[in-house]
This record gives sequence, structure tokens and C-alpha cells, in this order.
Amino acid sequence: MALKIPINIPVNPVPLAVGLVVVVFAIGGVFYMQRGAHVELNGSILKIRTQAMDENSSVAVVDFRFVNPSDYNFVVREVGVAIEDKDGKPVDGATVSELDARRLFEYYPQLGQKFNDSLLMKSKIPPHQTLDRMIVARFELPESALESRRSLIVRVVDVDGPTSELREKK
Repeated sequence: MALKIPINIPVNPVPLAVGLVVVVFAIGGVFYMQRGAHVELNGSILKIRTQAMDENSSVAVVDFRFVNPSDYNFVVREVGVAIEDKDGKPVDGATVSELDARRLFEYYPQLGQKFNDSLLMKSKIPPHQTLDRMIVARFELPESALESRRSLIVRVVDVDGPTSELREKK
């Protein structure tokens, strides 16, 4: 024999409405606080210098300026450089370490002065800051192919996932 318990809970509409309003404001507050959480870098490529390493490979030295317009740090997880060759085909470059970049400028004085530090993994770009940085990438292409590119792209990935691209304006 099952025991039946009658459940008659009176529903008062005023406390129910107040509770719903509180929940809606709480959810709205969370969205409001997250409004600036989208972190993306804006900027431009300032200068590109190329140097042949041998007949079949060359490097691109890319100086660029960017700003973090958000209210949060942008923490670099990855930096990459790619080009679109003269036929529009993408070609990825292999980024060079800061130490190797310094050596490159020592061995090839025709590259000129090393103006900026390299953008490194785990670098923090503070909110509302503008910074100048550089990146060096090696391409398995002759220098002539690198020079005749359609465009060059610097991709910077944040540790939380957003990717920013700086494109060469030719």
C-alpha cells in the first residue's frame, strides 16, 4: 500500500516575479562583466626585410606595431608568419628564436638595424597598450619568390584561443 501525500503548495506570484527578476539581473551582470573579455590585437606591419640564406631558402624580418584595445592582457601562445605566393598559394614560414634573430643581424649587416625585440611565447601585452615588435621567419623559398609574394600575414594566438592577424598592405 502506497502512502499518498497531497502536495498543495500555494504559489504567490509576487515572490516568484521578484526571484525571476533577480535571476535575470544576475545573468545580465555576468554577460556585462564579460563584454570586454574578447581579446584581439589590432595593428599593422611596418617593414619587411628579406635575406637569402642559400639558393632555396630565405628569411623575412617583419617589424610590426599592434595595440591591445581590450581590458584584459593578451598572452601570446603562438606566433606564426605565412605568405601568399604570387599564385595565391599559402606558404608557412618557420619562426626563428630571439637568439638566432640577433645572430642573423650580426651575420647579415645588409639587413640593417634590429629595431625591436621579437614577439615571444608567453609575452603579455597589457590592456590598451601599443607595442612595436618583430618576428623573423625562414621560408624554404628562394629570396626572389619571397620578394614576389602577394602578401605576408603575421598570426598571433592568445592562450585563451583568439587569433589576431596582421596583414601586409601592398
